[in-house]
Amino acid sequence: MHHFISIVFSLLIFTELHVSVQSTGRHLERSSERHFRSLLTVSNGMHWGSWGRSEFCPNGTYAKGFNVKVERHDYFDNTALNAIHLFCESKSDDASGIIRSDEGSFGQWIDYIQMCPTGFLTAFQLKVESSQGIDDDTAVNNIRFTCSGGYKMVGEGTAWGKWGKWSPTCQGTGICGIRTRIEEPQGFGDDTALNDVIMYCCD
Repeated sequence: MHHFISIVFSLLIFTELHVSVQSTGRHLERSSERHFRSLLTVSNGMHWGSWGRSEFCPNGTYAKGFNVKVERHDYFDNTALNAIHLFCESKSDDASGIIRSDEGSFGQWIDYIQMCPTGFLTAFQLKVESSQGIDDDTAVNNIRFTCSGGYKMVGEGTAWGKWGKWSPTCQGTGICGIRTRIEEPQGFGDDTALNDVIMYCCD
């Protein structure tokens, strides 16, 4: 199943389409609505931009893995983390999907998908650079996740900023949705792209 997801993700990059993944088992569509038990937030997100749409894993599936879109090097204006994909699976691995909320305009998707060895994503942590005044702002630089059972994974983000506190841990089965705060391109102004993240938990 994980190999299948990697193949499909590569095809999504190639065609520049952001559509739901259809598994070799059930064919499930991502959703903008789903009953959730709780939402997870962190305290160190930045305030630029606006909150995008909420995206949820298909019913019966939960986020098991992730990868990120990153602008690593720009001499004048770095934006660091721009977006997050969540890879959803059912408990029996017979259905899957890929979701993301709004996406920053800069950087490239990292072709490295990290998956929980068992269980699903249950908490997250952001590495954020605070306001730099007249210097270059980057906002969110990286993300970490905890899986069921305590296994931790760190994204392929950038080095600026500091890690904040972990979000609360899901009381349900696992993370099932995501919402991102994105600053649109500022033209000649300072771009920051991804500023904050909310995750949803489902039973």
